[in-house]
Amino acid sequence: MNNPTIPFFSSQPMHTAMREEALEAMRRVYDSQWYVLGPEVTEFERVYCEFNHVAHTVGVGSGLEALTLALRALGIGPGYEVLVPSNTYIATWLAVTHAGATPVPVEPDPATSNLDPANLAAALTPRTRAIMPVHLYGQPCQMPEILAFARQHGLLVVEDNAQAQGATFNGQLTGSFGDAGATSFYPTKNLGALGDAGAITTNDADLAQQLRLLRSYGSAQKNQHELLGYNSRLDELQAALLLVKLRHLCIWTRQRRQLAAWYTAHLAGLPGLRLPAPAAGAEPVWHLYVVHTARRAALQQHLAAQGIGTLVHYPVPPHLQPAYAHLGLPAGALPIAESLAATCLSLPLWPGMTEAMVATVGRAIRAFYAS
Repeated sequence: MNNPTIPFFSSQPMHTAMREEALEAMRRVYDSQWYVLGPEVTEFERVYCEFNHVAHTVGVGSGLEALTLALRALGIGPGYEVLVPSNTYIATWLAVTHAGATPVPVEPDPATSNLDPANLAAALTPRTRAIMPVHLYGQPCQMPEILAFARQHGLLVVEDNAQAQGATFNGQLTGSFGDAGATSFYPTKNLGALGDAGAITTNDADLAQQLRLLRSYGSAQKNQHELLGYNSRLDELQAALLLVKLRHLCIWTRQRRQLAAWYTAHLAGLPGLRLPAPAAGAEPVWHLYVVHTARRAALQQHLAAQGIGTLVHYPVPPHLQPAYAHLGLPAGALPIAESLAATCLSLPLWPGMTEAMVATVGRAIRAFYAS
């Protein structure tokens, strides 16, 4: 169905509510005639620090560049290995590769889909330098256990927080646990810009300074270049829009949590359908509500016929992508990741959805299993 009655995602309710604020922000930037690394970026970085309870935020061009620059600034490059989840969006692995290091996959806990701390030890080698946990679908990883393992073995920790702005584990915000946290503000994220954008959070002042150099050609002063840097700068327009959206994020997060609770209530007890199961101590922000079923293709087709949009995040794990064929990890090498990829289905969830919409999705799913 080309125009689903309940789309998988819609930004319209969010954008309608903040339209005048957003237009004013864009007008302000347009009239300022300052479009790169100006007062909007400075203010967003300050406010985002407050939101995340961290000392430093460095705005960059995208989530992938945030991850890559974080690794580069921490000195991770050729000859090193980084432990990454076996099931994640490929950007997590690409960042390691772009930094010159080698991604080493660690299988997840099947219940949470997140990296399983119990599997870290088996992946450790003398070349391991860092761990990159991903708070997948907005579900926080078990960071206390991951950090304890990292400290025991002298490893750095870079959190991939792209899907989890505002999530907590044992009351602490994701993105504030590790040596650095990297996030994306891609438009469909919980805190989304109107284009590509990203940021790195850290409590390390020296690391923050390295990141500021790296994002702008390795330069702190025009025509003087201390490092082999990049051009990866959060632009003024996106920063201004993110400032507006950040004022609404807590409201949107409450809505997402309510929608997830409604889904769980409407879908409880269905044999053959596994619902999300956050770890004890995790307070998710529900970037995605992902169910698992061996009958995914048929269920997705059934929902589409009812005017309900769904997506699959992510159908092919990184190790089975042609880009990573050189790692020599054939089908069957990472069975948990492969099983999750073959059975996961993301249901519609976005601020502005109603309980009636969730109930409609629930009834359609129940009708599928009843048949």
